[in-house]
Amino acid sequence: MARQLDEQIVGRFPLGKRLRVLDVGMGQGTQALRLARAGHQLTGLEQDAKMIAVARESLAGEPEGIRERMRIIEGDGRDTGVHFLPGSFDVVLCHGVLMYVEEPDPLLAGLARMLAPGGLLSLLVRNGDALAIRPGLSGDWAGALAAFDTTAYRNRLGLDVRADRLKDLTATLAGIGAPLHAWYGVRVFTDTAADGAEAPAGVETLLAVEEKAGRTDPYRGVAALLHLCGVRG
Repeated sequence: MARQLDEQIVGRFPLGKRLRVLDVGMGQGTQALRLARAGHQLTGLEQDAKMIAVARESLAGEPEGIRERMRIIEGDGRDTGVHFLPGSFDVVLCHGVLMYVEEPDPLLAGLARMLAPGGLLSLLVRNGDALAIRPGLSGDWAGALAAFDTTAYRNRLGLDVRADRLKDLTATLAGIGAPLHAWYGVRVFTDTAADGAEAPAGVETLLAVEEKAGRTDPYRGVAALLHLCGVRG
């Protein structure tokens, strides 16, 4: 997904431009730190105190220049208007958040308002059109059958959450003024791998396969996750 995001950034903004990036629901700050190291100005918004502590600890170990380029704010992603002025950012990330939000449209509209004209909105969501894949591949036939007609599922943390369908998000992005520009699949072949599993010896080849599948039909359509990139008009 990082490679996909970099592809969109390079294709949209002048080389060397220091971008203003907002990472909503930044978690432990993996993407935010990566982009700060690349020279961009990062703001991370997160409401989980444990995740904030992990992100701050990671940031503390970075050189001073990187620490100065990143700030962390405790807050809910649905309250971006409380913290920031409209049009304050060139790039807004919202990765792995929508599945926990029962009504995502207001959140997405708020994110779009944060973008400057021509700004990039990057979303990572659970693919609602492929919920039967994981139970089907694991031999859970009843679970696979039930997954065809729902966007609700239980994640690996045991939480009841929701998925999004590509056609629905495409319509939503158009409606909030940040129409879909590109989309990719994420975790096409690796979704059934155990969390925290040690990387295989051929990890670079694995990543190459996943990257290729993530941009190739019909494979990307059955990925566990979808990476959608909208552009503010």
